[in-house]
Amino acid sequence: MKVLVIGSGGREHAICWKLSQSPKLTKLYAAPGNAGIEEVAQLVDIPAKDQEGLLKYCKKEGINLVVVGPEAPLTEGIVDRLRGEGIKIFGPTKFAAQLEGSKVFAKEMMKKLSIPTGEFEVFTSAEKAMDYVAKKGIPIVIKVDGLAGGKGVVVATSMPKAMEAIHLDMVKKVFGKAGDRVVIEECLEGEEASVIAITDGITVQLLASSQDHKRIFEGDKGPNTGGMGAYSPTPAITPEVEKEILDRVFTPIVKEFKALGHPFKGFLYAGIMMTKNGFRVLEFNVRLGDPETQAILPRLENDLLELILAAAEERLNEITLEWKNEDCVCVVIAAEGYPDTYETGKKISGISIAKENPAIQVFHAGTIRMNGEFHTAGGRVLNVVGSGRSIFEALSKTYHAVDQIFFEKMYFRKDIGHRAAKVLK
Repeated sequence: MKVLVIGSGGREHAICWKLSQSPKLTKLYAAPGNAGIEEVAQLVDIPAKDQEGLLKYCKKEGINLVVVGPEAPLTEGIVDRLRGEGIKIFGPTKFAAQLEGSKVFAKEMMKKLSIPTGEFEVFTSAEKAMDYVAKKGIPIVIKVDGLAGGKGVVVATSMPKAMEAIHLDMVKKVFGKAGDRVVIEECLEGEEASVIAITDGITVQLLASSQDHKRIFEGDKGPNTGGMGAYSPTPAITPEVEKEILDRVFTPIVKEFKALGHPFKGFLYAGIMMTKNGFRVLEFNVRLGDPETQAILPRLENDLLELILAAAEERLNEITLEWKNEDCVCVVIAAEGYPDTYETGKKISGISIAKENPAIQVFHAGTIRMNGEFHTAGGRVLNVVGSGRSIFEALSKTYHAVDQIFFEKMYFRKDIGHRAAKVLK
């Protein structure tokens, strides 16, 4: 089979790496990909948002299956466009992708289906939003309605911070039209986790649990980022909780979309907060998480291509997911200054040395190749992933590998997995 993966980050490198191991694969392409993906796939110089360019390429090359990594093409309707032209593509339709594309849509869907979530209100007026926050008090959470690269959420612990967030979102429009509406919701306390499912629109199967680290600084401080690291599995999600999440969250959502005439085929991600009163859903994503994917896929025993094909062809019930009995840790190496201003073009060394350990994978995110050498080309640059028989062994291997990599002004968190290590110590 000829397979095209759309995207250019660490998640897409992990997807390509896993797909490349399938005996069903004849050729793998990535659009636009990155310097690391080039080691396992042929790069295609077409942006992920160029639907017409991608459609033309699929027809020209006879692509048998398209796998979409990032959220933007999904919310912009690439599945509808390619599927309408007879191209097999795995992912939700534009209608179903509203679960991530609009936080208002997602919260109202949760309310309709009685899915446990935080109390919320929706505002189109900055003045009314500020009045509401003044009455409710802090801490409080302010979220822009649309896509913001994982950075459109502010957990305000002071009134000035809350008012500033509303002003930036709705008046200064720092996230553009994404801030035309904001969701203001209660601040939930507890342990956060990521639960991701794969579904063919009828059958739902949960992938291994994981936990992301969104804040830039250690101790989970500072602004949100796209994710600074992850590990799988997480002790926060027990088998009992996992079954409850499947029954009360994923199954109702999938049934609802089928009833609405828009079957959800793809990966569906639920951000979960484990509170003292049980779990609450924070958000939905309509694709694999990044960097959660980098910590989950190395544990997957199944052929990823066969798994995706089964879901695309509505025969997911034929597949039994199998997982390696090990822990996996992903540490993101970023450019200093991320998620704000940072420099690019820094030469990277040590990747090949780090990868000499068979328990280590290095998935590229923001990299380019110049004169045969890797250089930085983004905020999140590399994902160093290590596996072990315990979280402690996985952490040890991963951070040893991180120490072997260098580029000027690199930054990484030194406490990825700290919650699991504390629980299991």
